[in-house]
Amino acid sequence: MADTSITETTQFLTFKLGDEVFALDISKVREVLDFTTVTKVPRTPEFMRGVINLRGSVVPVVDLRLKFGMTRTESSVNTCIIITEVTVDNDTTILGALADSVQEVLDLEPGSIAPAPKIGTKLKTEFIKGMGKRDDRFIIILDIDKVFSTDELALVKQEEGSAAVS
Repeated sequence: MADTSITETTQFLTFKLGDEVFALDISKVREVLDFTTVTKVPRTPEFMRGVINLRGSVVPVVDLRLKFGMTRTESSVNTCIIITEVTVDNDTTILGALADSVQEVLDLEPGSIAPAPKIGTKLKTEFIKGMGKRDDRFIIILDIDKVFSTDELALVKQEEGSAAVS
């Protein structure tokens, strides 16, 4: 397995899913959008909420809460879509990830990031790059490239293509 330790100060976009704070490496984030209408595509997994039109491009939207075994994301004034780049097997896909709210962009020093826990979390730890600490709260730092399997990304690509045809 590749070494995913963080060795230099890195900027992260933090966001909430339920009561938990998660973070993505800012280099993987393209933009953050207000929640908009998502068009459901039939016969896709439950965590695939559908697609949005982003300046003429079809972008699949996933519900990270469902992907992580939580309840479905409900739309609120703070709900947003984080547009991110996911790379699996040298294939990059642009997708939107639903979040309850975006918190902030913050710098985390390597010393304030612990390795992913081996037990005690709902998430499979290969998704977790590390656990950041800010004040007295933990921030779960996601490795977005490992959140989705190759098969799941193939479904995303298929959804993207079928929506573009219609």
